[in-house]
Amino acid sequence: MIARETERNAFITQNMGLVYTCAHRLKGRGVEFEDLVQAGCVGLCKAVDAFDAARGAAFSTYAVPVILGEIRRLFREGGAVKVGRSTKERARALTQTRDALAEKLGRVPSVTELAESAGLEIAEAAMLLGSAQPVLSLTEAEGGGAEWELPTESPAEALGDRIALHETLHSLDENDRKLIELRYYRNLTQSKAGECLGMTQVQVSRREKAILSRLRGDLLP
Repeated sequence: MIARETERNAFITQNMGLVYTCAHRLKGRGVEFEDLVQAGCVGLCKAVDAFDAARGAAFSTYAVPVILGEIRRLFREGGAVKVGRSTKERARALTQTRDALAEKLGRVPSVTELAESAGLEIAEAAMLLGSAQPVLSLTEAEGGGAEWELPTESPAEALGDRIALHETLHSLDENDRKLIELRYYRNLTQSKAGECLGMTQVQVSRREKAILSRLRGDLLP
């Protein structure tokens, strides 16, 4: 049991990059980035526990929609992640460990050092530290009131967009993926795409609208 739990925690840590790319995909929309990451961690854990490698899909293909789903839940529920009592208690204990370690080292310990000292995985330690922090606005001007406008685009966000789009397209059935490829990657007209797929122009138009509607639902909060 211990070995299995250790393996699970290691796998979660190895795939934390999926959480950050998904969080970057949805940041700048009214929810703090730290909250997006924390919700993404919940989604990653759910994905790890439910993933079945025997089905033949890559883990990222399964995990990204689950992670995005947990993050989008924040927008539906009004923003902040709800922190349970047990998590608060563990976060308080970890903060005390950090303070003691800082006094011993003569400096603030890194998350890696703190996780090792507390016997936790790095991802878990980071999540607990994040849950112990008050919610702060990264854009609020000094003294409150107006907020500074900060750019939100970044290479990580662009990468997150591409990953999310790739994984969502991969979830379509073969015919729908082919239709999107013909229309938006090969720039064929609906009539030409229909000839390739054995469909009429009207059928292509109707199916394309349905696919785009699904993609918008999957990719936008």
